Amino acid sequence: MTANQQHMLDVYRAARLGELAPPAPGIHDWQVFREVRDHQRSRAAVAGRPARTRRLRAVLAGLFASSAKRSPGPPPGCARPVAGTGSGARG
Repeated sequence: MTANQQHMLDVYRAARLGELAPPAPGIHDWQVFREVRDHQRSRAAVAGRPARTRRLRAVLAGLFASSAKRSPGPPPGCARPVAGTGSGARG
């Protein structure tokens, strides 16, 4: 059973019992990620070691910086237009 099917079943069950419907799956995902991050940082502080922060952002920034340095030409394997052809060429 998928999360959406389980949610539909829970909504139906709550409606039959006159209770509030549960939140839809995925609504609080970012809040959970933040809480996990904060928990890991607090455990690192209690253990006396530095908290690892912005590691993922640094890796992604490095990837995007290296891809931005490449020429913005067409992808490899694509044919490049030949000069003097096309709709703007005069013959």
